[in-house]
Amino acid sequence: MSRMTIASELDAAAAQIAEISRADLQIMLRRAALMLRNVTGLVLDPDVEEPLAGLAAEMGLSKTELVRTIVGDWLTANAYLPVPYALDEETAVDGNA
Repeated sequence: MSRMTIASELDAAAAQIAEISRADLQIMLRRAALMLRNVTGLVLDPDVEEPLAGLAAEMGLSKTELVRTIVGDWLTANAYLPVPYALDEETAVDGNA
């Protein structure tokens, strides 16, 4: 379960707190506590943090989304992750090889 899902559930529970059972609220709070315990921050040097923040703003992304994209692309480019759009022998392509 993602942090966004848990946050949405907690928001919904807060909106209807009188109607949520104690057991359901307890489960949601324990999930949230577990997520918070497992979160680690990424500390970057100021000379990296500033251009990263500028690029994220320029691209309309959060710094977290930008870092996730950069790391994923780097892992794919360096063959640590599979290429998500691999071609097989039957796939038609345009152009010359």
